[in-house]
Amino acid sequence: RPKPRQAATELVFSRSMIRALALHRRSFAAASLTAGLLVAPVVSQEPPTAHTGSAVDTAAALLFQSHDLLTLTIEAPLKTIFKDRGQESDESPAILSYVDEQGSTVSVPVDIKTRGKARLSSSICNFPPLRLDFPRNETEGTLFAGQDKLKLVVHCQDRRSEYEQYVLEEYLIYRSYNLLTTLSFRVRLALITYIDTEQDRDDITKYAFIIEDDDAMAARNGWQAIAAPVVPPDALDPEQLALLEVFQYMIGNKDWSAFSPEPEKPDCCHNVVPVGDPHGPVFSVPYDFDLSGLIFTRYANRLFDQNLKRLDLRSVRQRMYQGLCDSGLFLDGTFELFNEKKEAIYTLYREQDGLDEEELRESLEYLDEFYEVINDPSKVRRDILRKCRNL
Repeated sequence: RPKPRQAATELVFSRSMIRALALHRRSFAAASLTAGLLVAPVVSQEPPTAHTGSAVDTAAALLFQSHDLLTLTIEAPLKTIFKDRGQESDESPAILSYVDEQGSTVSVPVDIKTRGKARLSSSICNFPPLRLDFPRNETEGTLFAGQDKLKLVVHCQDRRSEYEQYVLEEYLIYRSYNLLTTLSFRVRLALITYIDTEQDRDDITKYAFIIEDDDAMAARNGWQAIAAPVVPPDALDPEQLALLEVFQYMIGNKDWSAFSPEPEKPDCCHNVVPVGDPHGPVFSVPYDFDLSGLIFTRYANRLFDQNLKRLDLRSVRQRMYQGLCDSGLFLDGTFELFNEKKEAIYTLYREQDGLDEEELRESLEYLDEFYEVINDPSKVRRDILRKCRNL
């Protein structure tokens, strides 16, 4: 356990002061939301009424109840699918199959299309990210029962072994955030054999992982996903926001925003999904970590080049705190949580099958640097408190 340490902010805030600030923020948020700054999506059923943060059962829970490696086969017209890389790409019919606990092969029809942003480009990935669209009446009694649309993160490049390492490392980032909060996307690692029914490419078997659907993640926590053009900072739960900000700092990710959308997109936010209640509170749930310093993909610096210059950074490997100054009130409690979960996070990395020794060493060293900062008051002042943003 970490040694008792001086408060990182070197300021003494009473519990009553913190509660008062949180109440003020939430009151402001409720007023903002009621005024129409956030608009809830149309949902097919009433959302859960218990907003306790405890998990609730959903029909789509079976897939994510285990962390055991899935072995899947996807048979699809990959040549046709990969040619269509627009934001409005068409779906193509495919078959997804696996062997169940009884040793029987289960085949599920599924529609597949390309998806994504940077990784959608053929100059980055010759094997782009995919979206799986399951017909509900065809999944009953299978591992994919209750699923609708799921994101599949794939290996990106067929002939570069380090790209499979990127898959494992991004998967571990999602798992690490799961350890810190249930308000996070669950993931399931898979070893997938891809069979091109157009016979344009050889069969290949690579690591991939499936990401929980936005609405399922929100419902599991007793909330709903929210559609809005922007999310005012004061609308967000301040403790959860501090957790998000410190987590992004831990993994060295600067490719996100909890308040505004990415360019040319109508809804907030950038690589963050707002969930909660249209009248408050709102929580930001992060995704898409391939440009983080912890992974340090081959293409990260090139894609993030303009932002690196704007931030006066040389590499995505460099950390830069992008949290709000108001979050300083919650940093001590947030740091305590990270310290409590440190060994569990490190264990995820040490026990991950398929992760190369060199990748493991570099990942743990990168995490060590983060823990050195949050447990040293002088480094907290220099690298976090003096870098915070006032909005």
